[in-house]
Amino acid sequence: MEYRTDLIERSRRSWESAWRFRADRLRNKRFTYGDQWSDTVSIGNRTVREDDYLREQGRLPLKNNLIRRLVRNVLGVFRDRYKAPVCSARDAAENGRAVTMQKLLRCNAEVNRLAELYARTMEEFLISGLAVHKKWYGRKGNRTDCWTDFVQPDNFFVDGHGRDFRGWDVSLVGEIHDMGFEELMSTFAADALEAARLESLYGGRGDEWGDELWSGGREGAAGFLVPAVAGRCRVIEVWTREYRRRYRCHDRATGRCFKVDAADIGAVEAENRRRRTEGRPPIDKRWTVDEEWRWYFLTPAGGVLRTGVSPYRHGSHPYVFKAYPFIDGEVHSFVSDVIDQQKVTNRLISMYDWILQASAKGVLLLPEGALPEDTSLDDIADEWSRFDGVIVFRPQAGQPVPQQISSKAADIGITELLNIQMKMMEDISGVNGALQGKLDSGSMSGTLYSQQTRNSLSALADLMLSFDDFIREATAKDAVNIGQYYDAHRIARIAGDTAPLVADARFDSSQYDFGIN
Repeated sequence: MEYRTDLIERSRRSWESAWRFRADRLRNKRFTYGDQWSDTVSIGNRTVREDDYLREQGRLPLKNNLIRRLVRNVLGVFRDRYKAPVCSARDAAENGRAVTMQKLLRCNAEVNRLAELYARTMEEFLISGLAVHKKWYGRKGNRTDCWTDFVQPDNFFVDGHGRDFRGWDVSLVGEIHDMGFEELMSTFAADALEAARLESLYGGRGDEWGDELWSGGREGAAGFLVPAVAGRCRVIEVWTREYRRRYRCHDRATGRCFKVDAADIGAVEAENRRRRTEGRPPIDKRWTVDEEWRWYFLTPAGGVLRTGVSPYRHGSHPYVFKAYPFIDGEVHSFVSDVIDQQKVTNRLISMYDWILQASAKGVLLLPEGALPEDTSLDDIADEWSRFDGVIVFRPQAGQPVPQQISSKAADIGITELLNIQMKMMEDISGVNGALQGKLDSGSMSGTLYSQQTRNSLSALADLMLSFDDFIREATAKDAVNIGQYYDAHRIARIAGDTAPLVADARFDSSQYDFGIN
């Protein structure tokens, strides 16, 4: 077996360099789904969660999950925007092909349930700031087709040198796969010999592996090399941009153009010597450095399970990813912008609850001398709490009768502070009351309401258009794969017998515009 320890080490460094992104994503996810007191505080020489510290003090950590409402509102806007893929030709003569491709794209979108997949990807984009899909062709279940898979951001890695917002300058991209041993055998074992080799590499059946080795509880390199769940097999998929010294050749006798590796150019030179003796035109050759994308499936030790050159007509990797905003390679999500306001809101709500608990509510003042001899204070409290209770006491001259005292909570401006924080959250997120379907007043005109809604959408335009660009790039890659792998019979069944063919090398996706409608 070939080993590429250099490539597995390079992939490990790329994955580990994104540790801060993964930590921020986990924190953003906790706040989005309600675990909003999970940040830690240092108390003396120990570190505890905020909610645990409050409970130690006898206080209840309350929350009002405003982030989840904001995320749902933005998802609602996206659901209204996304309908179906659209393909249009820049050349009017290619309109027929564009219509055919649009039908094929919409059929493929139904197969992959892209409406739901993009909605969940948009939710991930709001939480983490990263959206990743994999566009591949192969067999899934009992169907062979062009597929779209959602890629877990924690399992995705790219090299740390890329700074292009479009991701065009990356030279390494990959994904971590954790699979059962039987699935591993089904994917990578072509015969009994390869099955035996996999069993020796991964130790046989997954449920026999030790928890200590495969628990995934370690940090650093073990997080990349070891599966998170015991009994799973880790396989690292890596795509790299590589450069080969080659000769571009043109056979003037036949008009054929082809490439030859520099190590194999001797065969072309021998053919040219033979042609010169026969008086035939030689093969023209020019030395060049050629770029190609290669794929590897690696074991954690660096063993190569499978490798090859990109099989896709676009010649690149199958991943589509969008990081937001990716200034200097940094990722900052929509949710991260409003976490501070959410924390202040929760603290104000909890503080208000503490003040209400501390204020006097129905306290009974009973003179000490008024307590009957055969009655305890517990008996008095029990009777006082009943709606038809009767309290017996011993009145004395000059001594006040028992009375109840209630006091209002002190107004220290918490309500005003809460309103300010909620307003700031709307201003920072761009999701104002109009986008949430709320009216500032019952007499607001429809024109004013529409204008406020458009203004709110303008605040979200950059975020939404950035995700639209992700969908556009994904649709373009779908179109290339469909044009490559759908044959004439399949196209006719979907788009009709008279539909212009797109399953040939003449279909150039760069000459078409893709989007959503």
